[in-house]
This record gives sequence, structure tokens and C-alpha cells, in this order.
Amino acid sequence: MGGVNVFSSKGDVAYAELRERILSGSLLPGSRLAQHELAAELGMSLTPLREAIRRLSSEGLIDLDTQRDARVASMSASEARQLFEVRLSLDPTAAELAAERRTDDDLTALRAAAARLLPVTRAWGEEALTAHRAFHQALYRASHNDVLIRMLDDLWDKSDRYRRIGLELPPGEEPRTRDHREHHELFDLIAAGDGAGARDLMRAHIERSLTGSAIDALEQRERTAGEAESEAS
Repeated sequence: MGGVNVFSSKGDVAYAELRERILSGSLLPGSRLAQHELAAELGMSLTPLREAIRRLSSEGLIDLDTQRDARVASMSASEARQLFEVRLSLDPTAAELAAERRTDDDLTALRAAAARLLPVTRAWGEEALTAHRAFHQALYRASHNDVLIRMLDDLWDKSDRYRRIGLELPPGEEPRTRDHREHHELFDLIAAGDGAGARDLMRAHIERSLTGSAIDALEQRERTAGEAESEAS
């Protein structure tokens, strides 16, 4: 039994590490995974690493042709739009339920998360994104709907790669200031038990999100690449 536990533990370690590298962008979309090098770097054999690769392939984060050819999944405007559309439906529901069901402990967690928020700009980078996620996670948990929480956590992870594209864009100060302010307004609405108000603000918040900006940028990139291919042929 001890060997099984060690295997499972190493597979979990490899999974968590690869997943973080993919979502943070340190492993680039479309890049081939150098499995022997990764296994050596993580201090493990290929077996738990390949277990992790299969798990990430089932989540759509790795394209796996064979165990010898695994690549980080590419990014596309189509996937970004699909993620955006689902969040546009589910996030407002979570906000409405949070306003109806939040406990004193939920409000304490939300208030603490709101106090750590920073404007999501290139200047603040990962620190701002981490604080941003913590606030949304606290809000999701206040909905007290376990299925919804799991779905939104997964959507958030998959949207992170696209969110970072949006972070690279130069939107100016006003959108980031508004985004920062809206989180505090969401807290106030949830604390007041205003489900309809929290739902409507969350929908507007998602519509103006970094993922939405990323969709436009990716569509432009894909158009440009398509035009270049046409000219070359």
C-alpha cells in the first residue's frame, strides 16, 4: 500500500506543477513537453509524470497524440469565447445565491479578500491576479452550491491563460479602476442581501473582463495569421 500512496503522491505533485506552469504561461501554448527533462527536474520517474499528463489531457490543457508526443494545448478565440459565455451565465448565478445564502463567516472571508485586491494591471501582475481570484473564490463559496463552485473554479483555471493575454493589452486606467471598484460594490450588495443587484453587476463585470479583451485580441491575431497564409499561398 505504501508504494501506491507514493505513486499517487508523485502523480499529484507532477499534475499540480504542470498545471500551474500551463496556466501561468511558463509552458507556452503549443510547446512540446520534454518529458525526460521534466521528470528529472521534478525528481521522479516518467510513470507519475505521464499519469499527470493524461489527467491534464482529459481537462483539455494538454494535447496527447502518444506518450512520446505531448504538447501544451493551443489557445484560440473560439475556446476563449466558449469559456466567456459559460462564465457569463454562471458567475451572475453565484453572485445572486451568495447574496441570498451568505453567512457571517462568508462575509468575513469576502471582506478580507476585498481588502487585498489590487488593480489588475501589468504593474501589479501576478499579485493582482492572485488577489482577484481569491475574491471570486470567496464569492463562489458563499453561494453554498458545491456543483456550481467546482464548475466555476474549473472555468477560472481555464480562463487564466486568456486572462493573461488581456493583461498584456493597454486598456488605460479607467477600466482597471472600474473593475477594482466593482469588486467592492459586489461585496456591499452581497452583504445587503441584494441578489438581483449582485447578479446584474456581476454580469456587467464579466462582460467587461480581461477574457473579453483577450477574445478580441485573439480574433485579430487569427485574422492576421489567416491573411498571411492566404498571401503566402
